[in-house]
Amino acid sequence: MNKAYVWSAGGLVALMIAIPVGLILTKQGSEGEFAQCQQGTVAGGDIGGPFTLVSETGETVTDKDVIKQPSLVYFGYTYCPDVCPLDAARNAEAVEILTERGVDATPVFITIDPERDTPEVLAEFTDVMHDDMIGLTGTPEQIKAASQAYRTFYKRQPGSGDDYLVDHSTFTYLVLPETGFVDFFRRDATAEKIAETVACYANASS
Repeated sequence: MNKAYVWSAGGLVALMIAIPVGLILTKQGSEGEFAQCQQGTVAGGDIGGPFTLVSETGETVTDKDVIKQPSLVYFGYTYCPDVCPLDAARNAEAVEILTERGVDATPVFITIDPERDTPEVLAEFTDVMHDDMIGLTGTPEQIKAASQAYRTFYKRQPGSGDDYLVDHSTFTYLVLPETGFVDFFRRDATAEKIAETVACYANASS
């Protein structure tokens, strides 16, 4: 069940970067199997691909282990004071709407702050957000590789000890098994709109 949740970080205000460096997302038409579903396309190179990370249960997993049905992939961090929990909650709500419509989908949360986001911390975060949400962490090198594959941006800001923020991009990526990345959603996309789009892709690929 989806649960609205706001994760606080000592009242800090994060500077969130909406468009990652080197990535241009545009709205334009497309042809092919999913033409009628497409919300946005990417100019500037392929998005997504294989990754190896660590799940919230402590197991090493690959993209094949995680992306088994339409998945909403988001890069963020649990100590984010406002943006990440709101986006994660919205994605969880979209999955709830899809469930009500008979469409299976998975919300995936990949941290860009592996130093603080241990498997245990991620498990606590995802359990609050949605029963089916998968939290992923890993070594800094694994996180960097996954981020580069999806062309996301993140940068740790100066801070004392564990008291710091991380600037990062805020797109949600729709990834299908076998097909891979097919679409993206900006922060202004509603849960209802995301669910409608995911359902379109799911039906087109079945």
